[in-house]
Amino acid sequence: MEIKTAVFTVSNSTYKKCPKPDKPEYAFIGRSNVGKSSLINMLVGNKSLAKTGANPGKTQLINHFEINNSWFLVDLPGYGYARISKSSREKWSKMIQDYLLYRENLMNVFLLIDSRIPPQTIDLDFITFLGANGIPFTIVFTKIDKGKQREVDSNISVFKKRLLETWEDVPVMLRTSSVTHRGKDDILNLIDEINTMFKPQENNQ
Repeated sequence: MEIKTAVFTVSNSTYKKCPKPDKPEYAFIGRSNVGKSSLINMLVGNKSLAKTGANPGKTQLINHFEINNSWFLVDLPGYGYARISKSSREKWSKMIQDYLLYRENLMNVFLLIDSRIPPQTIDLDFITFLGANGIPFTIVFTKIDKGKQREVDSNISVFKKRLLETWEDVPVMLRTSSVTHRGKDDILNLIDEINTMFKPQENNQ
């Protein structure tokens, strides 16, 4: 897939105000500072589309981008960011959970995991939530260019083992780098394939 247009559409604090669900939609989410905005910008070929910053927690709303006038890319707030109030964390959590559970045109969640660190309980818990609710997802390991290859391979291997403790099969896993563009084609080709399966509901046409 070639990205020809990527346009910011709208930001919302609730799934109820999201754009009309007449196009397939793909959400990107991960722990704060996982490199989500950089990955999104790499995918669409626009360094300034998704906001990036030195401080985690930059994304605080459900951000919609329309890609090639045919599908939506959604930038969701990161989870696990400690430097915000408890009430803000709870508000973010409900906003994200409601979106994932009730957004009817959501086709796949790309769950970003930092390849440089061992498996984190918060990531494994989020995967359990997705699986328990039947939400399709793909695991995307980020920043593979920034860590030692041996450590990256070890972390991913341990992650797989942890998943197999509760999963019969390991979900699809991709390795990516926002710097070298590794994984770009893998993600876009997967989206292209899933797009063919999208069927708008009659009341959304």
